[in-house]
Amino acid sequence: MDLMFNRGGNPPPSQGGGAAPDLVKEATTASFMADVIEASRHALVIVDFWAPWCGPCKQLGPLLEKVVREFRGAVRMVKLNVDNAKDLAAQLRVQSVPMVYAFKDGRPVDAFVGAMAETQIRQFIQRLATGAGETVSLADLVAQAKEILAEGDAETAAQAFQQVLQEDPANAPAMAGLMRCLMALGDTDQVKTVLARLPADMAKHAEIVAVRTVLELAESAGKAGSAADLRRKVAENADDHQARFDLAMAYYAANEYEAAVEELLEVVRRNRAWNDDAARKQLVKFFEAFGFGDPLSVSGRRRLSSLLFS
Repeated sequence: MDLMFNRGGNPPPSQGGGAAPDLVKEATTASFMADVIEASRHALVIVDFWAPWCGPCKQLGPLLEKVVREFRGAVRMVKLNVDNAKDLAAQLRVQSVPMVYAFKDGRPVDAFVGAMAETQIRQFIQRLATGAGETVSLADLVAQAKEILAEGDAETAAQAFQQVLQEDPANAPAMAGLMRCLMALGDTDQVKTVLARLPADMAKHAEIVAVRTVLELAESAGKAGSAADLRRKVAENADDHQARFDLAMAYYAANEYEAAVEELLEVVRRNRAWNDDAARKQLVKFFEAFGFGDPLSVSGRRRLSSLLFS
């Protein structure tokens, strides 16, 4: 498999950015017909009406550009400075900025005024783009790759994550997904190298942090000992919390995650304060490693809360 990292852990330059500059244009009144009206007959066009003196415009513009690029050519963005296009802005009833119009088939189909969160922008564009035959967004590709990995095909999933990273090297969910693929394929040393070299902002992303937790848990679980021996110790003394804790880690190492969660919950039930709250803290690490939205995490957190607050 041709992984995107060499043994030094350095990602190669992006290979998918050749067409990216055309996805975002500065327009004028004179170019509006070609850049917006005609272009919208071939792809959804998002028009960002902004002004240099507008604070919210400076926040919204970069988010719009980021989301538009995720759609890999299915959506275009045109930026129009209202100070230089007052007549056009008046025709389109742009009374305040930022104001964003969506054009399709030569006409405006939707709009919003003011700043908007990234997730809302993505939903706005996705809703308008759906059904028009556009290419899949990078966010959709990441979601598909995660499903492939969950089904056990780490090599195919890795290729999908690499595709995303070639177009957006700073895509943290794709980077985390690729590292999970590497771990599934047994290349934990490379994952450690990559983690050590990630930019600080990317390293703080929740999915990257979760990968780091998975590595830590794997190393701890490898030292847990024999599950059979530990089960015998727990059977002989149900209050041997260390043995039960180690048994949970042995189950984790064997990918018996439900059993691992059950043993730690039992430690909490019997003595929640044991070893400076160790069982609860380890459960939180489990949930982080599984993903807080995973069904086992959801049910485990609910049961943990019930134990702690009963």
